Amino acid sequence: MPDILVIGSLNADLVVKSLRFPNAGETISGGDLQIIPGGKGANQAVAVARQGVSVAMVGRVGNDAFGNLLLDNLKKNNVDVSKVEQIDSATGTAIIVVDANGQNSIVLSAGANGQVTPEYVKKHSPKLFEVEFVLLQLEIPIDSVVNAAIFGWASDALVILNPAPAQKIPTELLKSIDILIPNETELSILSDMPVTDIESAEKAARFLQKNLTCTIIVTLGEKGALLVRQPFDPDIEEKAIHIPAFKVHVVDTTAAGDAFIGGFVSAMLDKKPTEEAIRYGCACGALATTKFGAQPSLPTKSEVEKFIKNNS
Repeated sequence: MPDILVIGSLNADLVVKSLRFPNAGETISGGDLQIIPGGKGANQAVAVARQGVSVAMVGRVGNDAFGNLLLDNLKKNNVDVSKVEQIDSATGTAIIVVDANGQNSIVLSAGANGQVTPEYVKKHSPKLFEVEFVLLQLEIPIDSVVNAAIFGWASDALVILNPAPAQKIPTELLKSIDILIPNETELSILSDMPVTDIESAEKAARFLQKNLTCTIIVTLGEKGALLVRQPFDPDIEEKAIHIPAFKVHVVDTTAAGDAFIGGFVSAMLDKKPTEEAIRYGCACGALATTKFGAQPSLPTKSEVEKFIKNNS
């Protein structure tokens, strides 16, 4: 049985580099088009697998060339795809433009990801797997994510939600997770508060925790990450912990957040303290930004351990 179950999206990423993003109505020249396996669910599954952890994927792809490409790539990365179905639909696709600074702009076409229905999730419920962690994102229908979280909670697995792409989400979902991992934009949308620095990130996270029981880990890009634990005693405010980022030359930020989550979860599975697991996740995220593409950029365990040793 796998240790970690990922329920989420699988996309074919159509990626092109350009000096900058086009303005509305503008046509600009870019580099050669690349077709790269992606999707936040699949990215996180591969990120976990490259840390030597047993992981299974639940999702859907189309009966097309992109679907075959994505399944073959997951198999090559030792991800269990026995619960990934091919259906009569287009495979999910992401159109990605990467600028000269490594920043990206993305448009998603859901395709088969939109057919990961609540009924499908029930069929492949986490209760059927003896997993320790369930990883969720928001690139499949929201009702399906809610069901997956509830089933995961009922199975005694630790449920982790990466609320991306950024959007408002039901309170029912937020109350069915153990760890919430948003970036600054996602946290701002969830809290209806501006998040521009470490102080405002903690304030927004504390606001969310008034009605939640989960721990919140805010990924802050080049500023690292912020651990905001849910206080055991509501009358005692536990100080948030800031974990600094590793400094690297950024090439492409596309899968940095997914790399962070994969590294963090694998370290937690290895029983590392939460702060140490976050630092490990930061190292994974940093390394992912030094290479082009989503899944091709995800580091292996040996690469991460060497990187941390060299930056101690």
